[in-house]
Amino acid sequence: MQNPVTASSSKRPRNIRGALTADALAQALLATLPEGCVLVDESVTTGRESFGVTAGAAPHDVLQNMGGSIGFGTPLSVGAAIACPDRPVLCVVGDGSAMYTIQSLWTQMREGLNVTTIVCANKSYQILKNEFNAVGAGVPGSNALSVLDIDNPTLDFVALARGMGVSASRVATAEDLCRAIERGFAEAGPHLIEAQL
Repeated sequence: MQNPVTASSSKRPRNIRGALTADALAQALLATLPEGCVLVDESVTTGRESFGVTAGAAPHDVLQNMGGSIGFGTPLSVGAAIACPDRPVLCVVGDGSAMYTIQSLWTQMREGLNVTTIVCANKSYQILKNEFNAVGAGVPGSNALSVLDIDNPTLDFVALARGMGVSASRVATAEDLCRAIERGFAEAGPHLIEAQL
């Protein structure tokens, strides 16, 4: 049996199409991760499906949170890019988590770091909704939901990134996500992709 971490790129999916879902995100990562990539994963509620799937990608390293902090992904990607300047860095982060440390984009730009950041934009602190349920607090009422949803006002990560000088795009399909990831790896400097899930 072939080791999944060193699987041939011929096993990678081709022509990934359709709606942008958690599974499509995992397939896009499998298809696009270059050899030697450092994958920083803070896509907790969206990316749970990704870890097993990306084991079949080109050999790469994965950095992820083992505790309960929120917002570590983008600053960790800065550290990874500084520590490994010859390797591409891909950060996958939820929109709620990204807002904790959005200033990391400015640092990426200032330092000219080769980091591509995918913000999984589901307009919700989904992890906090899951925790609300896990502690047996029942169904959240309207007041609780108003602080667990982050769509009033709707966040524009493309505008936030561009405001810090970072190249940015918004995608809503799996094929557009693959193209945007590949473009991020091909061009020098930081890039942000707002993935509308």
